[in-house]
Amino acid sequence: MSDLFTRLATRDVNALAGRRAGQPVSHGEWLARVRAWAALGRATSATHIALYLDDSLEFGAALAGAWLSGKTVWMPADTLPANCAALAGEAGAFWGEFPASCAPAFPAGDDDGHIDWTAPAPDFPAMVVYTSGSTGAPTPIRKHLSQLTGEIEALDTQFGAQLGDAEILATVSHQHIYGLLFRVLWPLTAGRAIHAERHEYPETLARALAERPCVLLGSPAHLKRLPEHLDWQGARGRLRAVFSSGGMLEADASIHARALLGQAPIEVYGSSETGGIGWRQRGQQPDEGWSPLPFVHWRAGDDGLLEIDSVQAGPSGWQTLSDRVEALDSGRFLLRGRADRIVKIEEKRVSLDAVEAALVAGGLVREARVLALTAGHQESRQRQSLAAFVVLTEEGAALLEAGGKNAMNTRLRTLLASSVETVALPRRWRYLARLPVNAQGKTTQALLLALLEPAQDARPRRPALRVLEQDPARVLLELTVPPDLLYFDGHFSVAPVLPGVVQVDWAIAYGRQYLGLGGAFAGINALKFQQMIRPGHPVQLELVHDTNKNSLNFRYFSDAGAHASGRILLET
Repeated sequence: MSDLFTRLATRDVNALAGRRAGQPVSHGEWLARVRAWAALGRATSATHIALYLDDSLEFGAALAGAWLSGKTVWMPADTLPANCAALAGEAGAFWGEFPASCAPAFPAGDDDGHIDWTAPAPDFPAMVVYTSGSTGAPTPIRKHLSQLTGEIEALDTQFGAQLGDAEILATVSHQHIYGLLFRVLWPLTAGRAIHAERHEYPETLARALAERPCVLLGSPAHLKRLPEHLDWQGARGRLRAVFSSGGMLEADASIHARALLGQAPIEVYGSSETGGIGWRQRGQQPDEGWSPLPFVHWRAGDDGLLEIDSVQAGPSGWQTLSDRVEALDSGRFLLRGRADRIVKIEEKRVSLDAVEAALVAGGLVREARVLALTAGHQESRQRQSLAAFVVLTEEGAALLEAGGKNAMNTRLRTLLASSVETVALPRRWRYLARLPVNAQGKTTQALLLALLEPAQDARPRRPALRVLEQDPARVLLELTVPPDLLYFDGHFSVAPVLPGVVQVDWAIAYGRQYLGLGGAFAGINALKFQQMIRPGHPVQLELVHDTNKNSLNFRYFSDAGAHASGRILLET
């Protein structure tokens, strides 16, 4: 990726770097932000910094500035308190949109000074990324600059000509290796325009895809939920490619996306540990096989597990994955499930993949995820059992409605009995409208296990709060909304958004608490919602009591601008 630094330093300052809120951002403007972050890096004694920013253009500038100032970047998937606490033991500084308790740093402003564009050495410890958590707790993975270089070279060799000068739109976050490569590093190297915002809603996505030649970066969770009622005709004429990664895309989802967008998604297979490994585009081959990416060598080990050797996988030679593999013609391969999804229950070997496949094959289940749970048993021994998380088909949903959960549990256990040992039948069932996903479109173990919490939901209903200013008739609060807030349920699965009714309720509650307001709610005037409030991003809430009108004026705002405001009327 040394070529990245040369290209960034010599690119025309009038060239298009990307778009923010639909407005063009020039390369010169973007370079000023790189210089600003590099100046912050030179003033920061820590060699390891944690970086979190929602804006992809700003994130790219901060990343380049960090590397040019010799920093190793730790890239968390979110800013949950537990992750911030873990990062505090590794990173000496926090850059970007972290909670105030982390003392996050930002550049004071743009910088017009000199910057040394000398590229770091290939073995420079450029980054620490985290595994997705889909098969366990997220694990930090260290990446040398040469590994990221290899990723970009392989992607551009395979797909660069097809993409041309298309602009990059995404429904996935860049805070994971897939989004990082496809949404930031590869476009920066190739000179493709980056859209700063993530398209979280299909309505805005459909409009954006129709505006100019573009590439869509999606995930299986996003692509399979593209609504058919929207007009995708404009997208069909503009899209150069659709990519999907972060999990396996079901055949039906690929057909669905192709029908709406005009082409089947290009699926990219890999992992945080090994980088990109292979790709496929359904319809090109008569089977479900994968072609290796350029410069990737693979083989099946003696135990049938996939082994990889590539620059992006690192300098340690052949690495063994947990994926079982079968060789096909022309150097391609089939994936046959994960070895680490075979568990022992009562001394019986059970494939979680096979249980999920059997559930779907029965016709009542559209999607299923099965986890092995360990619970305390007699005499301090540990016993495993299975929990099934199920999205039903229309037929299955009708049966659930008619017969109830216990009857559906029995029906599905009977369906599985012909192919699964009795001791391995799931004992706990959760019926969902859809599987939960994070910002990367991944269904993680943590998200699923949270659904098994006791019925009395212990998730927080209020934000973390700090009083900034207080007078008899006015108070200024800083609120940080926790990502596991109860009220995010249904708002929305792709990206949590704080409902407006909750914002109003909090304004009333804190008005009563800090300003001593009485009187029942009598109405609301001048209510406006300008920007969404997201988890982990501090916002300020100003409350002013108008004693003459016995009303409470509130406004939510942050560095991003106004979020919401209104005037609450109270009975005298």
